[in-house]
Amino acid sequence: MSDRRDTIAAVATGSGRAGIGVIRISGPDVPNISRAILGEPLTARHACYLPFLSAEDQPLDVGIAIRFEAPNSYTGEDVLELQGHGGPVVLDLVLARVLECGARAARPGEFTERAFLNDRMDLAQAEAVADLIDSNSKSAAQAAVRSMSGEFSKAVYGIRDELIALRVWLEAALDFSEEEIDFLSDPELKDRTSRLIQRFDDLIANASQGQKLRDGLSVVIAGVTNVGKSSLLNALSGSDTAIVTDIAGTTRDVLHTELLIDDVPMHVIDTAGLRSTDDVVEQEGIRRAERAVESADHVLVVVDASRPELPELDQRIDAPCTYVLNKVDLLAAADPIAVVANTLPIDATASVVALSAKTGEGLAELKQHLLSLAGQDRSLEGIYLARRRHLEGLHTAQASTERALEHLQTGALPELAAEELRLGLQALDDITGRFDSEDLLGEIFSSFCIGK
Repeated sequence: MSDRRDTIAAVATGSGRAGIGVIRISGPDVPNISRAILGEPLTARHACYLPFLSAEDQPLDVGIAIRFEAPNSYTGEDVLELQGHGGPVVLDLVLARVLECGARAARPGEFTERAFLNDRMDLAQAEAVADLIDSNSKSAAQAAVRSMSGEFSKAVYGIRDELIALRVWLEAALDFSEEEIDFLSDPELKDRTSRLIQRFDDLIANASQGQKLRDGLSVVIAGVTNVGKSSLLNALSGSDTAIVTDIAGTTRDVLHTELLIDDVPMHVIDTAGLRSTDDVVEQEGIRRAERAVESADHVLVVVDASRPELPELDQRIDAPCTYVLNKVDLLAAADPIAVVANTLPIDATASVVALSAKTGEGLAELKQHLLSLAGQDRSLEGIYLARRRHLEGLHTAQASTERALEHLQTGALPELAAEELRLGLQALDDITGRFDSEDLLGEIFSSFCIGK
C-alpha cells in the first residue's frame, strides 16, 4: 500500500518520442518542488509557461506547469503537472530533477491508488481507469467511461441501500419480537425483496455485456472430423492459422487464436474432431476439446452441410451454441438450413448460420452474429465495463438475497434472513472497495501503468 507521506512522481505519458510529455507529481512536498524547479509556488489551477530549472538554475526544458490544490485534484493531494517536450532524454532529465528535490518514483498505479484511498473514486471506478486505457474498441471505451464516471457504482450503491433498508426492517422485527407489532407478516417486505432480486438481474445482464466488451468472447469451434473447423478458423482470421488437409484427425490439439472483428476481441479456439479413435494422441486432443467446450462463452458446432452429422458432445454442451452449416457450396439446395434441419435434431430456436469457409459465402453473417453475441448490435445505454470479480460479487449478493427471501417465505428464523442480507452487503462492498484487503488492492493497482 502507498505511504501517503511520500511525494511521488512519474512520467504520465507513453514511452517513446512525442511532441508532448507530462510529468505528474503528487504529495505534500509539491509546493517545495514547485519553488525549486519553477522558481515560484504557482497559483492553483492556473497554467503558466515557464522554464523547468536544474539545481544550477539552468533550463532543462520549457513548458506549461499547472498546480492542483488538495483535495481538488486527481489524487486528492497537492498535484503538480509539468507539460514539456516528449523526448525520452529531456523527460528523464526533468524527472531526475524532481526526484532530486525529494520525490520518489511512483509505483505502477500509485496515483490512482491514492485517488481511491483519498475517496476521490471507489474501487470500481479506479479499475475503470485502467480498463479505459486498455480498451481496444470504441464500445469498450464508451462503457469504461460510464464505469469511470461512477454510473456502475451508482447502480451498485442503489442496490446496497435497498439491502440496508431490508436489513433494518428485519432488525426491527428482531428487536420488537416480543411486542404485538409483526413486521415479518407485512407482504411489502417480501415484495421489496423480490423486486430487489429483479434489480440484480438487470444489473448483472448489463455488467455481463460489459465484461464481454472488456475481456472478449471465448469461442470454441467444435464438431466431428473433416467438417471444416480449421478452414473456418482460417477464414475468420484471414490467414493460414491452422493446418488443413483431407485427412481426418489432422487437428490433434486445441489451437488458440486472438482475433479482432470490428475492434472486438475474440478468443477463438479450434479443437480436434470429435470421434471414437484408438490413437492415444488424438484421444488426448479430444479430451482437451471437451474441456475447452466446458469453459467457453460460446460454441460454434460445425456441421458438414453435404453430410450432416452432430457430435455426441452436442447433447452435453452447456454453453450457448450456434450451429454452423459449412460447405454449402457443395449443396444445390436454395435453403441449406431447411435441408439440414430436416436431417438433424436441431432445436427450432437454435441459432444457425450457413456458410462456406472455402468460398467465403456466409462468412460476413457469422461475423455479425459473433458481434451480436459480444453486444455490438445493442445500445450502450446502461452497459458498464465490468470485470469478472464484479460479476462474481453481484452473483454472490443476489444468491444471498434469494436465500433471505426463501427464509421469509418459509417462516424461518428472521436471524437467518438478516444474516443472508449481511453477506449480500459484504459482497457488494467488495466491488466498490468498502473493505480492508491490502492484498487485493495491491494486485489491482499493480496492473496499472506507471504514471496512472
